[in-house]
Amino acid sequence: MSSTVFRAVQILELCSAEPQTAAEIAASLGVHRTTALRTLLTLQEAGLIRQTEPGKFGTGFRLAALAKSAMAHFDLRGLAHPHLQQLSTRLGLTVQFAVPDGGRIRYVDKIEPRDSIVLNTEIGGEVVVSTAGVAKAILAFLPSSRRHEILSRAEFPAYTERSITHREDYERVLTGVQERGWSYDDGEYDDLSNCIAAPVFDHGGDVAGAVSITAFRTRLDLEALEKSLPALVETTSAISHDLGWREQESGPE
Repeated sequence: MSSTVFRAVQILELCSAEPQTAAEIAASLGVHRTTALRTLLTLQEAGLIRQTEPGKFGTGFRLAALAKSAMAHFDLRGLAHPHLQQLSTRLGLTVQFAVPDGGRIRYVDKIEPRDSIVLNTEIGGEVVVSTAGVAKAILAFLPSSRRHEILSRAEFPAYTERSITHREDYERVLTGVQERGWSYDDGEYDDLSNCIAAPVFDHGGDVAGAVSITAFRTRLDLEALEKSLPALVETTSAISHDLGWREQESGPE
């Protein structure tokens, strides 16, 4: 990727997170303000960036339209969505679907039924690797090189007293996920919620993503939530079968 294109991608990511001034973007990228401004103006002309207020640049309407179009044609999400909807309706719980994306893991679908917990995650947003059940379910079955790539970027802060704060401990957790085939987050990001998650595999037996179900910990503790595991695994198996997976042995290399 050329430096100019890479810089443009970085600017799009920064402006998508929150509106930025040219000076703020230049400081983040370590370039001169005029260099950042030149790229900003090019992106603005293309409709990918706009001035949300004088001197501040945010996401352009064309970028939002492109993102919406891309998600509408994202085959994996489209294939999985009916299964996720059925699972959420069946359980009355929030369901999320995440996939590995290079050195990141991202949410690609979420269903929040009435009276269920509302999460601050966003479709297209990055998963908090150290806590999320979907992250553990994916990482446990990724090849070691991909797993290392993602974990090398991860941080392990203490969000709650249950958070995993050391990578070595986290990797031991992943070993447990490999053995039992599913993962959980028991109030590791916040004290309000817990979740269980299971992986989805593709036609080659490689992990393609993971599905989680999330509940209020005060309504369903982890033991109670585990009673929904058969429904979760039934859903992930159905998605995997739609991707061509056929009861073959799946796992990391």
